[in-house]
Amino acid sequence: MKDKGKQRGSTNTPKQMDTNRGVASPSTSLLRYLCQPTDPANLAVLRIAFGTLMMIDIPQERGMSHADVRWGRKDVCRFPLFSDLKVAPLEWMYIIYLIMFIGALGITLGLFYRISCLLFSSTYWYIILLDKTAWNNHSYLYGLMGILLMAVDGNRCWSLDGLINKSINNAHVPFWNYFICRTQIFLVYFIAGLKKLDQDWITGYSMQKLSRNWVFDPFRLLLTDEQIDLFIVHMGGLTIDMFGGIFLLFDKTRPIAIFFLSSFHIMNSTMFSIGMFPYAMLATLPLFCAVDWPRKVIPRLPKFLRVLFSTETEIEPSSHCLYSKEEIKPEGENLDNKVPVNSQSAPPTSPSLVHRLGVTFTIIHIAIQLFLPYSHGITKGYNNWTNGLYGYSWDMMVHSWTTQHVRLSYKDKISGKEGFLDPAAFVDSVGKRWSSHGDMVVQYAHCVADILKNYNMSVELYFDIWKSMNKRFQQRMFDPRVNIMDVEWSPFKEVSFAMPLLLDLSPWRSKLQEMEKELIDTSNYTDVVFVADFPGLHLEAFIQEDLGNTSITLLSGSVVVELVDLKKNYSLNPGDKIQVPPGQFHKVHTVSEEPSCYMYIYINTTYVEIMEKVETVEKTMSEKNISAETAIKRKLSRQDPYVDDVRQEIERRHTEVKEKTFLDGVKEFITKKVKMLTRSWTFLVGALQSVVLRSSFDDFLDKKYSENEKANSILPETVT
Repeated sequence: MKDKGKQRGSTNTPKQMDTNRGVASPSTSLLRYLCQPTDPANLAVLRIAFGTLMMIDIPQERGMSHADVRWGRKDVCRFPLFSDLKVAPLEWMYIIYLIMFIGALGITLGLFYRISCLLFSSTYWYIILLDKTAWNNHSYLYGLMGILLMAVDGNRCWSLDGLINKSINNAHVPFWNYFICRTQIFLVYFIAGLKKLDQDWITGYSMQKLSRNWVFDPFRLLLTDEQIDLFIVHMGGLTIDMFGGIFLLFDKTRPIAIFFLSSFHIMNSTMFSIGMFPYAMLATLPLFCAVDWPRKVIPRLPKFLRVLFSTETEIEPSSHCLYSKEEIKPEGENLDNKVPVNSQSAPPTSPSLVHRLGVTFTIIHIAIQLFLPYSHGITKGYNNWTNGLYGYSWDMMVHSWTTQHVRLSYKDKISGKEGFLDPAAFVDSVGKRWSSHGDMVVQYAHCVADILKNYNMSVELYFDIWKSMNKRFQQRMFDPRVNIMDVEWSPFKEVSFAMPLLLDLSPWRSKLQEMEKELIDTSNYTDVVFVADFPGLHLEAFIQEDLGNTSITLLSGSVVVELVDLKKNYSLNPGDKIQVPPGQFHKVHTVSEEPSCYMYIYINTTYVEIMEKVETVEKTMSEKNISAETAIKRKLSRQDPYVDDVRQEIERRHTEVKEKTFLDGVKEFITKKVKMLTRSWTFLVGALQSVVLRSSFDDFLDKKYSENEKANSILPETVT
């Protein structure tokens, strides 16, 4: 029972088959349309590409290469989606990574295909759900694709399963396999485009200064950096996301879409550290082409590559597809466009449970994906200044955040003692996003309180978190007067202690940029921070000794500046300015009925003094033609507190940095990846030995860390 691949499945979208006499119901027509037989070749390419990229991703962005750093500490706070979800012992975390890798390998090879998909997806989602601070859109997409591949017949072509089980080798797949995957990728682009209709994106405040990257050099011939940011980055990004997916759907516009989307993803891969995401999106572009395109490409490949892929064009019928009666012929008849049939296994011509389940799954999945990005009206507990569940709202790059400071204060209900805690002491280097989300602030507070119970403390916890979104004023995210330990949080209720984003002050942004540019042009050593605060609240800050020239200028509203150590108060009206003494605390009280807006202007006087000494020493070196050390001895006394800083700065300036060649870059890249893989598998072997031999994994870690101190080759270069 065979069908020529050239005759079936060579078009991008199969034509609907009219199989029954009379008029079919809409549901039956949809069922037959989505279950039409198509060529499995294109789906096989997606399977191979996805599995390969995930094998590369696991040691990197999934964290296998630094699992000991990420999951090994027991005294840090975690942010799982479900509070009952716990981190496994470290040696078992490595086993979980191994299972995930085996699953990705099985997907690539098409070996025990659905079991491999299950192994990959279950372990992948476990890792993802363990840590909300690491969530992002592309990590979510990988998890979805793992589930979709488990549902579709991705092993019907160029798979080891096909070699083992001849009945599925080179067999048709129902069209819904392609439809659901294409729709998923289309929604990634299209909803990302809809999200970029946000006013901040359209007006160019989301991704400023990205134009400085070298990939935009060709545009600099005609445009300024500001114009590149607005027209190329923002408007171009909106256009690509909004129309890229649509253009992929049509034969005439598909080449245009593939060109621009490929350029877009390649540029992203150079500008952002986002792992395999650009390459994964590149791998999905051929999915929109004709389902038999790989069969046309394989004959053109070198001979050593052609042996890896069967060039057989005859496609077997599949019980997962629906065929028309006109297409079925008894064996022995020689009629074109017919599927041969014998008495033992006739291709199905009427819907069965498996067909209905496949179509139902397709409809439900697409409905969920249409709903989730706009589900913020239900899942209110996960909203902050932006609506929508972070990680799968497809609002990529729409919101850029800067954090001014995070202050955590406590009050011990037993002793009455009050004080401050280092907010970074209870989280690892990965978990920095918690301070932007109310649900994670609550999780963090309860975790810290549990840790402090070990020190016989029962505490109230207060968070004063200042952030800016898309170049607005720095402002509070949460009410600092609320004891978070008393907060009742629910995923379906608004965060009660969240402070609103001061949208009325958004028009200030253009003026703030002008003021900042003017100040920076005046002095290279000047820094400025724009602050907005709510009526009845106050900002308490400490000015470091190095910031000897610090002032506060009121822009709007009314404030009272309290110099705590001097016990003096000063009232400021718009336009007023006051110097703030370094090395002391001060408070800025907002006393107006509307929010106050003011700016800090900092000059690091210590750094200015060091730079002046450096210029003096370098001038002496040039005039006297003497060495740096001799000039330092002549111009600076031994008691000068900055002599070492001056020496280091001069050495930095005069150290010749050899430009890396392309080969140097390739060598460095390969070396880094080899170290990453070596570390991953070295620690995995140690974990396996610990589990099998029941030995101490901590002893293994101590041994490796000790070796690292000598060889400096085991610990990861970076932890992301």
